[in-house]
Amino acid sequence: MSRPKSFDGPRRQPPVVIRDKRRIDPVTLQLRAPDTTPAQQEAQPRAGEPGTPGPPAAGSPPEAWETQLAERTADLQRLKAEYDNYRKRVRRDRLAIREIAVANVLGGLLPVLDAIDRAREHGELDPGFGAVAHALETQLATLGLQEVGAPGEVFDPAQHEAISYQRSDEVDQPTCTTVLQPGYRVGQHLLRPAQVTVSEPPDQAQPGHGNAKPPPPA
Repeated sequence: MSRPKSFDGPRRQPPVVIRDKRRIDPVTLQLRAPDTTPAQQEAQPRAGEPGTPGPPAAGSPPEAWETQLAERTADLQRLKAEYDNYRKRVRRDRLAIREIAVANVLGGLLPVLDAIDRAREHGELDPGFGAVAHALETQLATLGLQEVGAPGEVFDPAQHEAISYQRSDEVDQPTCTTVLQPGYRVGQHLLRPAQVTVSEPPDQAQPGHGNAKPPPPA
């Protein structure tokens, strides 16, 4: 025989709670105070609990509204400053990445430019090949490629590589006399230093040996 099912009586349903969230009292047709609505009381943060304070209650003094307006304005200004700094940083990073990418591509074309320079020095550029070389150099210049090193420039170890030194009475400081191989740069990136010969005054020591003079006799 099957056991009879137990019967505990009807199940109790949870009570139904109805909250009146209307801001206007249907009886008096007056605006209800913020603290008379239970839902609004639950939404307000309790004392000691973290939370963003809401707007001042109706009837608050003007100083409370002015204080909160000043706080909200300061928050918006701070947020706008952070966003502006973020945009500037992203733009700066994009420009740096673009410049590095262009420098890598142009660095691989330097042997082609060297071959064109050697052919030009030996008079081996026919009109057709000369037009192609001119177009190539023009397009590379539009990408920011700049040639470094020219006779008469002041010697700069940051962008010149001295192959040899010589004394000369015609200069008063180390000066590039002959450019053996031009250098190139793109923006702040030096792709290759220029190989030059340097002329310096007779009374100046060679770079690397120091310029200190012997102390005067006591």
